[in-house]
Amino acid sequence: MAGHSKWANIQHRKGRQDAARSKLFSKLSKEITVAARMGDPDPEKNPRLRLAVKEARSQSMPKDNIDRAIKKATGGEAEDYEEIRYEGYGPGGVAVIVEAMTDNRNRTASTVRSTFSKHGGNLGETGSVGFMFERKGEITYPVSAGDDDTVMEAAIEAGAEDVDSNEDEHIIYTADTDLNEVSTALEEVLGESETTKLVWRPTTTTELDLEGAQKLMRLIEVLEDDDDIQRVTANLEVSDEIAAQL
Repeated sequence: MAGHSKWANIQHRKGRQDAARSKLFSKLSKEITVAARMGDPDPEKNPRLRLAVKEARSQSMPKDNIDRAIKKATGGEAEDYEEIRYEGYGPGGVAVIVEAMTDNRNRTASTVRSTFSKHGGNLGETGSVGFMFERKGEITYPVSAGDDDTVMEAAIEAGAEDVDSNEDEHIIYTADTDLNEVSTALEEVLGESETTKLVWRPTTTTELDLEGAQKLMRLIEVLEDDDDIQRVTANLEVSDEIAAQL
């Protein structure tokens, strides 16, 4: 199975190290509430909600917070969030996808547009960079889950499409529609995963030098700091040397 961009590994480490717990929990709660509102409030009967709850648990979000987010949806207390995807180019022509959940489309669009402009990027139309990515399910396990061959065998047996194992973790990819089924099968063999979520996986990448990569990361950091932004993905590729410096 294929190798993978160093940027994915940087993102994973960065997410674990930099995430402010309160902001992270707020975004996880929003996803849980939206998922519960769109379907059954029982995670066992609602695949999207089950994945949202699973991701929240992997980030050590308290059970009370999870239950409260579900009750907001069923009790009619939840804001009317709209899911929006923004696409554009960051410094050096790197393609960037921004996923948002907002109760004010105009506010979020204005903020995203100005953030791109201030940090050397350009916001484009929906679809302007989406063709450079594929929607995939992503499951991560720590290296302690097993050696490369063990995880590869388990992933293939569960129906996964691809595995990228490195010194930090095992990253398993699935078809977007198979994520729930594959993650459930893997749990029986490898135990609880670190993360289970839908992602945009680059099909082509753009390589930057250290200065360009630092500028791009600053753009992403500012975007991710906004409460309306759920996730930011870029098709950045960097060398091992630059990845270490980042």
